[in-house]
Amino acid sequence: MAKYRKKPVEIEAVKFEDTAHSITDISNLAGGRTIVYSYQSEYPTLTIQTLEGEVIAQVGEYIIRGIEGELYPCNPDIFEKTYEKVSDN
Repeated sequence: MAKYRKKPVEIEAVKFEDTAHSITDISNLAGGRTIVYSYQSEYPTLTIQTLEGEVIAQVGEYIIRGIEGELYPCNPDIFEKTYEKVSDN
């Protein structure tokens, strides 16, 4: 059986926090795509359109822009195991 290693890929991401700075960064990351920030539940949520449809992100999750420009949320535990910071652009 062959073994494979995941190729290194650089992505852009913003941690979703309940701050104006985080929301501004996510809006910039979205690049004109519609995102909906909501306080309708106990905690703020962010609804984003992914390749698989609408997904609701929770505070603390990372919003990632993939290689093709698609957006999707990622659990912080998985994000921190998968990615390492390479710059603060």
